[in-house]
Amino acid sequence: MSRRHKIVVEELSGAEDLFDGRHQVIPIVSGDDDTLADVKIPGTLPILTLRSSVLFPGSITPITVGREKSMRLVHDVGQSNGFLGAVLQKEHGHDDPSPKDLHGVGTAAKILKILEMPGGNLTVILHGVQKIEIVDYVTSEPYLRATVLPIRDSVPDKNNAEFNALVDSIRDIALEIINISPGMPKEAAFAIKNIDSRRGIINFVCTNFDIKDADKQTLLEAPGLLARARRLLEILLSEQQLVELKNNIQGKVRQELDKQQKEYFLRQQISTIQDELGEGASDEIEKMRERAKTKKWSREMAEMFEKELTRLDRLNPAVGEYSVQTTYLQVLLDLPWGETTEDNLDLGRAREQLDKDHFGLEEVKDRILEHLAVIKLKGDLKSPILCLYGPPGVGKTSLGKSVAEALGRKFGRISLGGLHDEAEIRGHRRTYIGAMPGRVIQTIKRAGSSNPVIILDEVDKVGRGNHGDPSSALLEVLDPEQNTTFHDNYLDVEYDLSKVLFIATANDVSAINSALRDRMEMIDIPGYLLEEKVRIAGEHLLAKQRAAHGIPDDKMEIPEESLEKMISEYTRESGVRLLDKHIAKIARYRARQLGFGEEFAPVVTPEDVEKILGVPKYSRDEYEVGGLVGVVTGLAWTQVGGDILYIESVLTPGKGELHLTGNLGEVMKESATIALEWTKAHYEELGIDPERFKTMDINVHVPEGAIPKDGPSAGITMVTSIVSSYTGRRVRERIAMTGETTLRGRVMPVGGIREKILAAKRAGVTEIILSEDNRKDISEIKPEYVAGMSFKFVRTNDDVLTLALES
Repeated sequence: MSRRHKIVVEELSGAEDLFDGRHQVIPIVSGDDDTLADVKIPGTLPILTLRSSVLFPGSITPITVGREKSMRLVHDVGQSNGFLGAVLQKEHGHDDPSPKDLHGVGTAAKILKILEMPGGNLTVILHGVQKIEIVDYVTSEPYLRATVLPIRDSVPDKNNAEFNALVDSIRDIALEIINISPGMPKEAAFAIKNIDSRRGIINFVCTNFDIKDADKQTLLEAPGLLARARRLLEILLSEQQLVELKNNIQGKVRQELDKQQKEYFLRQQISTIQDELGEGASDEIEKMRERAKTKKWSREMAEMFEKELTRLDRLNPAVGEYSVQTTYLQVLLDLPWGETTEDNLDLGRAREQLDKDHFGLEEVKDRILEHLAVIKLKGDLKSPILCLYGPPGVGKTSLGKSVAEALGRKFGRISLGGLHDEAEIRGHRRTYIGAMPGRVIQTIKRAGSSNPVIILDEVDKVGRGNHGDPSSALLEVLDPEQNTTFHDNYLDVEYDLSKVLFIATANDVSAINSALRDRMEMIDIPGYLLEEKVRIAGEHLLAKQRAAHGIPDDKMEIPEESLEKMISEYTRESGVRLLDKHIAKIARYRARQLGFGEEFAPVVTPEDVEKILGVPKYSRDEYEVGGLVGVVTGLAWTQVGGDILYIESVLTPGKGELHLTGNLGEVMKESATIALEWTKAHYEELGIDPERFKTMDINVHVPEGAIPKDGPSAGITMVTSIVSSYTGRRVRERIAMTGETTLRGRVMPVGGIREKILAAKRAGVTEIILSEDNRKDISEIKPEYVAGMSFKFVRTNDDVLTLALES
């Protein structure tokens, strides 16, 4: 037995010990060239797919097998003592590769030994016999099988000087790499020195050296040993240079290494590698300089940038300040200096886009269209600073995105709720670790345009802490006279914000800094009316929820009466957020019906609404009284819309005192006092016995005592109720009123007319008494909302009593 055969036998006889960590397996080539060539390979072989190893003819290699198909293949071939084909898969990550995922050339092999490993895997020692080409795959179960064509590598003549020189060079360079590489086992050098076969030395090096799988596959597919030797020598020379370079780098930095310099050591290695490759810091600086030439900034700004870039070039890349300076210059380059998007000045399209996304909000839409119209005429205009204020859920924030789409601008949003650090607006100075620009500059950087639409969300909820007052920093941002030269502490240069369209949103105007409020154009967005909510739900929310839940349009329809029931009996809100959630719940219920294949009517009736959403949480405001003495219907405004309320009064024996109940505020109590005093002053015209003011107490009550009530608009309602109780005259049916009264009997105008009138209509009231000064408010209500109602405009309490009380 030759020396190399003895090595193989010794390795295999101790294989059980080779995988416990005490020995390292060095695959050894085996067999003479002629012996391998005489082996007859079957025409069809089972194919063992290899993740990251290439088996070469003549080499003996351990392969770890973990996939079920592969383990079954190994057991079957091992029992039959047959051949298998070892083929490399193209992608390492495929767990169950198909024929198209495998290379077309592999190696026929015999199994020398199968070892069961901890964890259920197998280690199989394969002996590569001959190169094969895959002709066609015949089956994939229980594992891949393919028809193959054996390929015999052509071996140059023993007297071929080129081939002999290549083999000697490969042997020498391989030994040199082993000698200078700390990670290579020295036993490999012993093995190389004891391999006599020229084929063996080439295939051994191909198998055992750290060569990429793709390169190994190329070596295997090489047409003959001469071509394989040429390619292998190129790879070894490259590997030798890389190992020498690594050793050189380590030698340069080893003398500087200590406990505090680990990070420095890594940076120095990177720096040395970049210097060797010619890709050092100077290349990065030149790229920055080229980018700077494309920027639309002023001459002063260009000079400042070049100065900072020169400073970066003088810094050592290993010091911490280098990365800080690099980040700063990158921010300057990423900002869109003078770069703007072109506004879409098609006013018709802009109006269509705004109407499509939001129902109502006419004042905001008109202001945006006015801004567009001026730009269209003048060509340029400083963007206005708008502040949309109103209750939650009415669409203030989402309106900003619609405005951006209508204008054709980029969109950004800055949430200011809970902000308490001025640096969040102005940025941090670069002297601080982790410094960054303020949120305004960051948003413009993300938008990639100097004229985006930016929403300043919840501007009324800006806090104030130990790090300054953010609302004061916003003064410069939101002042059209100052924001042309906005100063961010991080940039330390001026940036023009005048082309940015800022839209602030708020719920409570009183919480906004007065100076900040003065700089903004305030636009009130009131809560939606029931009629408007019905339109919004039918035109927007229903379609959105059908699409979100995958429900066809003809499978879920919600008529107006069902929507009105949801709005009036299940929500108490200014906006439509809760209504949207209720529609989503109905959509989920309908989706479940579709999923179970249940039969149902597409139309969601009011009865279906109650079945799905449960017992109504609120009661509808219905007109319940009429023709009674002392009971008058009044109108009230709330944040969630209009409402009707009843003023009740009754006389009881007493000393002429006034008693008020119903959780009334101070203003409302004063209105009751004024109403009673006016009644006393005009007892003669009203036909009231003055003695009754001394012997009878008057009790005024407003139902729903758990709800606080206040405001002056119930003045004429209280006058009517008190006069009705003292005179015994009944109040006419289906009539309601709102207005403030004075001691002289004059009827004053009040607010919230739109909400109050629509609440009265929903309750079944047909006639409303208002102050003459409120006549203008009726014209602002859409005619279809007030159809069937009549309005009586009055100037004095006498006019009110004539209309409200029966003779």
